[in-house]
Amino acid sequence: MTQHNVGMDPQEYTKLRERVFTTIWTELDPLEEEIENTEHLPLDKVMPALKDIGAFGFIVPAEYGGAGMSMSQYLPIIAEFAKIHGGIRCLVHVHNSFAHALSEIGTAEQRQAVLPGAARGDRSVAFALTEPDHGTGADLGSVATRTANGYVINGRKHLITNSQIATEFIYFAKTGPTEVSAFLVPRDSAGLHIRALPETMGCKGGEHGELTLVDVEVPHSALIGAEGAGVANLEAALEISRVFIAASSLGTSQRALELSLRHAKNRVTFGKPLEARQAIQRYLAEMAIDVQALGLMVADAGRKADRGLRIPAEASMVKQFGLEAVGRVTDRALLVHGGIGYTRKSPIERLYRDARLNWLEEGTPTIQYMVTAGQLIDGYQFSDPFAVGNDG
Repeated sequence: MTQHNVGMDPQEYTKLRERVFTTIWTELDPLEEEIENTEHLPLDKVMPALKDIGAFGFIVPAEYGGAGMSMSQYLPIIAEFAKIHGGIRCLVHVHNSFAHALSEIGTAEQRQAVLPGAARGDRSVAFALTEPDHGTGADLGSVATRTANGYVINGRKHLITNSQIATEFIYFAKTGPTEVSAFLVPRDSAGLHIRALPETMGCKGGEHGELTLVDVEVPHSALIGAEGAGVANLEAALEISRVFIAASSLGTSQRALELSLRHAKNRVTFGKPLEARQAIQRYLAEMAIDVQALGLMVADAGRKADRGLRIPAEASMVKQFGLEAVGRVTDRALLVHGGIGYTRKSPIERLYRDARLNWLEEGTPTIQYMVTAGQLIDGYQFSDPFAVGNDG
């Protein structure tokens, strides 16, 4: 990001946001029971609803047919998706995050080839980094060998979200002993095999597949950026996506608090509603504190991103605080609801499970601490929250 992102016209954005919120609650939220029962997303219902509101192009630049939202405009959208079933939220999040990443790090040819279709929902970009037998960054087993015609890639990836709908993968492989490069690999490449992995604890229906590449040939034009620039590409792609995860934590937390307040008002024991009990009041207050603090951190990161600033420290800090906050909030929501919250009769049970994916998406807590500490050691300075006219 190098320039100020003004996003959509405010009036057009307000109209679109209203349509999106209406679709979320009238067409997508009612699918929760079906998804939980089958552990699959009914794509025949989900995809048309998402396409109708332009959900696949929220942050794809307008020049490629997307809505071109600013980060500050998109954050409340993904937060609202995080209030309903997590499998749907995952699909929207991953598609938008990495279509946006391609718009930032891809070549002009790659952007033109993929992004118009991505904005329509006819194509989708997934992120292929995590490996079953290795770590991240330079610790990869995947290898791309340069040839006269391009590269030959061999390797395995797993836990690749949206593997069921992806038409392209941003695939990371070693191109030297310590060099990592990124490639745009089409789904239909000869030698690329995709296998579904077992269902997850939460966010059910969101596919997290395993990719195996055996002598997959790609042209030189598949290289994203310069050879050996994979780590820089990785950091750029994950940076803003971590803020999106934090916004997801915010949405889930807001929903859990809303449901807990409703339950505390309506549930009567010993002649009094739960809201009259001091212990319940404390739980609700603690939840509200986390929601308020997280919302301010998310908004701050969004404003900075829209100003064209790199935000590695802010992104890791808000992602880490977000997963801690949503953990605490859903813990307390379960306590407010009591035993009924532990059953599928209550949406708290699903929100509790869905929230736990936030620990792992776009880097574990260890990664967030490492990035934040590294930035501090390198001289990162906090902005002055009391400066006159400070917008983050």
